[in-house]
Amino acid sequence: MNATAVRLEHDLLGDREVPAAAYYGVHTLRARENFAITGVSIAAYPDLICALAQIKKAAARANQQLGLLDARRADAIAAACREIIDGQWHDQFVVDVIQGGAGTSTNMNANEVIANRALEILGHARGEYQYLHPNEHVNMSQSTNDVYPTALKLATYVGIFRLVEAMAYLRRAFERKAVEFADVLKMGRTQLQDAVPMTLGQEFSTYAVMLGEDEERLKEAALLIREMNLGATAIGTGINAHPDYAAIVCRKLVEISGIPLLTAPNLIEATQDCGSFVQLSGVLKRVAVKLSKVCNDLRLLSSGPRAGFNEINLPPRQAGSSIMPGKVNPVIPEVVNQIAFEVIGNDSTVTFAAEAGQLQLNAFEPIIAHSLFKSVLHLGKGCRTLADLCVDGITANRDTLRASIERSIGIVTALNPYIGYVNATEVAAEAHRSNRGVAEIVLERKLMSPEQLAEVLRPEVLTKPQMILPQAA
Repeated sequence: MNATAVRLEHDLLGDREVPAAAYYGVHTLRARENFAITGVSIAAYPDLICALAQIKKAAARANQQLGLLDARRADAIAAACREIIDGQWHDQFVVDVIQGGAGTSTNMNANEVIANRALEILGHARGEYQYLHPNEHVNMSQSTNDVYPTALKLATYVGIFRLVEAMAYLRRAFERKAVEFADVLKMGRTQLQDAVPMTLGQEFSTYAVMLGEDEERLKEAALLIREMNLGATAIGTGINAHPDYAAIVCRKLVEISGIPLLTAPNLIEATQDCGSFVQLSGVLKRVAVKLSKVCNDLRLLSSGPRAGFNEINLPPRQAGSSIMPGKVNPVIPEVVNQIAFEVIGNDSTVTFAAEAGQLQLNAFEPIIAHSLFKSVLHLGKGCRTLADLCVDGITANRDTLRASIERSIGIVTALNPYIGYVNATEVAAEAHRSNRGVAEIVLERKLMSPEQLAEVLRPEVLTKPQMILPQAA
């Protein structure tokens, strides 16, 4: 087909020339001109494109079952949708991810691409809408106001479980390190000050537990995402849809998508409420906050190598400076920190967009979609990057950790039950003043016998609850 060839299409604003090779039509063309905002098209989110195609296929089959759409057109629409679900024609979804109109441009982009591909399947040319029309047939019994949020929920549901898998991947990396470092004693810290002993394995196990908790929170959020308003049409009253359409299209969509979807009990409420998106965004923010905290710890623990904590070594990934020879930076935790900052900002965007809804519709779901998709996608990539390029290669500086235990004044806390708080305080003060070890001063003052002290300072005693030995007389 001639790359410069055009076809003439008409909408309520008049006639426009559309590239003859395009599967999209005049509505998409105008949206593309109106919303040159991010330079990112909806095709950047394949899950959304597949979700739209699944919905259109389910709608065609439901309308066919109700006798509203003939089998020939329904089959052609379903075939076109199948191709899109399989990954074809995504380059024809060209509207910007941020758009006015509550997602109408996205819905019409889908309607036009599906209609024109279905026309080809029927043996007609693109744009010959008298045979199969984007609105009359592909969009039958639908509105943007039920299609778009349903597509967003379908796509997000898929993304949630992809993220859960990525988090589990990272969690297992921390679990392996927890086992590897189970015998490595170190000083724990509170408020960046020496606290009490623990093992490096215990420290890494907490990161695994934190991730595991949030895997469950994400699964809980997914339960709310399953409830959809498909069949609501314009505002939730179901106008222009058959009374049985909502129930039938839900069953069809469950069959096509494999997702256990539910029709909301009140479609008017479901059409205007974005609460499930706010809930999910909040959980994503929770994941981001925890991941960022873990990365802060990794950067602190690896700081140095001579003037910092230097307790662990992160695998070197690239030269760290254009001016300081030999410098290596913690670039992998740093990039995950930045993903976390983005997700926290995305949550604010979702919050404002959900709050800004008015009356029977929220017009700002496109920015909600863009924000959620970015958060889910980037968190998933961040988890896998952190596991593969950082956590798996972490090593312990055992000599440094052992020395910190021997020199730490914080070890006196473990002796407090045996020598008493007053004695422990005096020992701590003298150790700090004289730069000597706590054990040395305890023995010098004969507060404990060498045997008692050795028993109390064993790693297995220092790092878990134990029966308290009697205090020295």
